[in-house]
Amino acid sequence: MLNFIKTGIFSRQTEELAPEPESKNQVLAVWGSPGSGKTTVSVKLAKHLADQKKNVALLLCDMTAPMLPCICPPSDLECEKSLGSILAATHVTDSLIQNNCVVHKKISHLTLIGMRKGENEYTYPPYSAAQASELIDHLRDIAPYVVIDCGSYIANDILSAVSLMAADSVLRLVNCDLKSVSYLSSQLPLLKDKKWDADKQYKAASNVKSSEASEHVEQVLGSVAFQIPHSDELFNQALAGDLFQELCLKDSRGFRKEIKKISMEVFGV
Repeated sequence: MLNFIKTGIFSRQTEELAPEPESKNQVLAVWGSPGSGKTTVSVKLAKHLADQKKNVALLLCDMTAPMLPCICPPSDLECEKSLGSILAATHVTDSLIQNNCVVHKKISHLTLIGMRKGENEYTYPPYSAAQASELIDHLRDIAPYVVIDCGSYIANDILSAVSLMAADSVLRLVNCDLKSVSYLSSQLPLLKDKKWDADKQYKAASNVKSSEASEHVEQVLGSVAFQIPHSDELFNQALAGDLFQELCLKDSRGFRKEIKKISMEVFGV
């Protein structure tokens, strides 16, 4: 399998195909209410796959608050490239994505696509749903595993909305409070496309604190596929903007276990 750092992201010969994923699910979109931990879960899932020596592309959709500067120190990234440059093109191609992927110096099976610090949706020309669809289609050719960190506000976020409909699976994060439930209920009617299939969604309770027992979670959210527990260590990593660090403390054991469970259920890894 390709190693993103040592051999380059697209160094394979043109006739060579990307390795097949170990399950039918190749693209996972992570979505949820504001503050539900979408980026944190996306990063940790991508890192878990990379740690298993699986080539994974992490697409960071947020153009209002670019996530690249929030997930790792700039010194850990090989260069600064931008998602905006991809979507500004008339048509998305493999070579265009290649030129705008960011490689993490310390994680050899991972590549990142996102907006740079200081950019926003008005930095580049407007893009269409067709360009967003092309990006996801080409990512399928590039990496056997794709994790998409979607923005919460899909009404005005074409890339996130298209990602949710085009993904093979959707991990829907919900905090254990009524505001989070109400927010998602207000957004779901926006996804009326026939590709928005409820069967491909996994609902997950996110950032569950020790005081929130399973009974409370079920009372507020109903049945959930996963319960992702709160971790002080993870919270501190997010504050420091270094989410690719290892989780080593005892209080993170439950989080690590649930990330592995999600990866196995969705990707078979």
